[in-house]
Amino acid sequence: MPTNFGSRLQNAFDEHGQLCVGIDPHAALLEEWGLPDSAEGVREFSKAVVDAAAETVGVIKPQVSFYERFGSKGFAVLEEIAQEAQAAKLLVIMDAKRGDIGTTMTAYYEAWLGKAAPFVCDALTVSPYLGFDSLAETMSNTAERGKGLFVLAATSNPEGASVQKAQVGEATLAADIWNRLAKVNAITAASATGLGSFGAVVGATLNLSGVGLGSILNERAAVATPILAPGFGAQGAELGDIKRLFGASADTVLASVSRSVLSAGAKALQKAIFSAKAELAAGLK
Repeated sequence: MPTNFGSRLQNAFDEHGQLCVGIDPHAALLEEWGLPDSAEGVREFSKAVVDAAAETVGVIKPQVSFYERFGSKGFAVLEEIAQEAQAAKLLVIMDAKRGDIGTTMTAYYEAWLGKAAPFVCDALTVSPYLGFDSLAETMSNTAERGKGLFVLAATSNPEGASVQKAQVGEATLAADIWNRLAKVNAITAASATGLGSFGAVVGATLNLSGVGLGSILNERAAVATPILAPGFGAQGAELGDIKRLFGASADTVLASVSRSVLSAGAKALQKAIFSAKAELAAGLK
């Protein structure tokens, strides 16, 4: 069986720290970089980010929508970039937020995480809002392949609150998703301690107590649920505040930055990544 994703993520943390660089080639950034708003512009942009990230951080997170908007040409770029990232020994989290039921969800799994998947990646973001159990088969298959999932739990967009704060028994829906992930990780982890392979997406700009996660995150489990935390940098959360934001779970957080470093441009990008990495490391001390 392949080395599980949680173990590889922990190795990336140990070697390169907990910063994740998002690759979000939206039109405004391409323009800032002097690149055309085309598949070729996205290719040049993405290659530059992979080159800057290699041996600087351990994880990248391409946002699939920015490739998908160019159709087959964009997806061809995404395939190419993912392969280059793998060759550079970067873990690749595809931010696709897929979620469905039955054979449709199986097809999503096969596209992104299966043995013959055209897109090379280590983990995929998924939505549990067709019911957490709709992910059960995907989780089983993912574990067998040594891959990972990051499940949307508490997102920072205001529209999400009405759903994520809904009560499920005595917990919010966000907390219920967290608790279910914790149980799966405890069962499927490669060892009795460390990171599990099934993470939660939790926005760094949220009031975590308000969504029912504040006290939970201050009770770090032996097998920890990794947290993918967007919202750092341009969206307002400070990397140096990671311990205040996530409490005892701060050392499980994969802190995602994109626009705050990408806006530095190709020539200054690696310097911006180093600066963000140092800020995060200082916050974790």
